[in-house]
Amino acid sequence: MIEGFFSLILEVWNQDFLGISIGNVVISIGIIVFSIILRAIVISRVFKFLENLAKETETEADDILLETLEKPLGNVPLALGLYLIIELLPLSGIADVFLTNIVKALIAYTIFSVLTKAIGPIFELLAVKSWVTAALSMWLERFTRVLIWILAIAIILDIFGVQIGPIIAGLGLFSVAVALGAQDLFKNLISGILIIAENRFQPGDRIEVDGKLHGIVETIGFRSTMIRLFNTSPMIIPNKDLSDVNVINHGELRYRRIKWKINLLYSTSIDELKKITEEITSFVQNDKEGFAINPGQESFAKAVEFGGSSIDVEILCYSAERDYTHYSDLKQKLVHRIMDIVRDNGSDFAFPSRSVYVESSHETDA
Repeated sequence: MIEGFFSLILEVWNQDFLGISIGNVVISIGIIVFSIILRAIVISRVFKFLENLAKETETEADDILLETLEKPLGNVPLALGLYLIIELLPLSGIADVFLTNIVKALIAYTIFSVLTKAIGPIFELLAVKSWVTAALSMWLERFTRVLIWILAIAIILDIFGVQIGPIIAGLGLFSVAVALGAQDLFKNLISGILIIAENRFQPGDRIEVDGKLHGIVETIGFRSTMIRLFNTSPMIIPNKDLSDVNVINHGELRYRRIKWKINLLYSTSIDELKKITEEITSFVQNDKEGFAINPGQESFAKAVEFGGSSIDVEILCYSAERDYTHYSDLKQKLVHRIMDIVRDNGSDFAFPSRSVYVESSHETDA
């Protein structure tokens, strides 16, 4: 009786549908489940173990390599599972060709995924070189990614027997029609290339366009540039609008300039005035904590003009700190020191004043 029951199970196991036995279907499902589990183990356990080992090394190359390979190589167990299913099932004709092409396409996708993942780290290393700016590196990275995926799509289509020649020819005619209605797009693209090629500004630079904007460049895209204004709101500007205007790049300034005029009382004597200007000059030239020495212009404090109600002293110096907060701290420090110098030397600050003289006339009665 038991033998008959096992014979019945074996008969059902070998029962086929469309030439495929139930046993092969069960085994195929098992292979798929095993492939998914293996993929999860590879990603969660194996790569985590390798990452921990990589953290103990001094070089960053192994960390970048693992980060690049982690997700793409997760597709390898799936491709292996599909290949085993193809070998197991008695497929023929269209079904066999189709599943085989899926495995080939998955392998191709994995290879190109590794390449695109590797693009980022490669261009990060190139950006360290002085001849590759941050914006140029970003553009080259995006262009290379697009080029790789175009090639990947072409190869995958070719695997499935799709001829790409007629598609390219059709796209050529279509692109002519698109170009007629996308002139602004190409203008912005060319303007973006010129901005990067001429190195007008880079992400992180503070730029100013008179009367229009003043902010920090965040990204330089194919069509537009995003600038973060000082109120923290983003402004998106077409590249052609930044290519045809005068742009002040504060990110390239060497020093921040401080140029003031202070007004002293007319009662200040010549000796007091000389001592005040000499002490202020000595302070801005010799205090190295924030003040900079500009080879092109010496810092000074000089009496330059007789004002309407004061003797005017001009002060010119430079800040080594380009950050606005530190720049403001330095100006405050200079204000405090000037006040001390002026008052220690027996003078004080004048304020606008005006004297009114009234004449009185006495009439004599005749």
